[in-house]
Amino acid sequence: MKFKHLFLFNPKPWIGEGIITLNMVEEKLDFFTKWSINETDFAGKIQSVQELQISGISENMRNELTFYDFVDDKFCVEMENMNVGRVVGKGVFDEKMIAWEFRHNDLNFEGYETYHLQKDGSYLMHAEYVTSDQFRTQINGKIYQPPVNPKLFEDNNQE
Repeated sequence: MKFKHLFLFNPKPWIGEGIITLNMVEEKLDFFTKWSINETDFAGKIQSVQELQISGISENMRNELTFYDFVDDKFCVEMENMNVGRVVGKGVFDEKMIAWEFRHNDLNFEGYETYHLQKDGSYLMHAEYVTSDQFRTQINGKIYQPPVNPKLFEDNNQE
């Protein structure tokens, strides 16, 4: 069942966009994201990197995520970034959704992300995170596979 999902379970790039709402800022900020997902390794782990560019914030955010221990419809996830450090969580999936959460950890960082598969193969995503100092982040967006550049094929076919 997990292989019905192209996101995470196939080593392909994904891009996306949406709106981030921070409780410390009264405005909604546009964001763009890019996911790089590697092949499943010999231990069954999927390594990935998510890069976020947030409008009005000069520094890009980089999350390194590892997905592993896939059993039935559950898995484990580890996320590491410069702001939070390393945190481990749990995830679930079915044929239409992938989700994970981080709770009860020493970093006082909690949150979750959900990805709902759409008919066109894209995913609508929603995430909420909170830190011990009560900074809340809410994210709504869409991720999809980047379009193939048809010009690339034209150049290769002309001999």
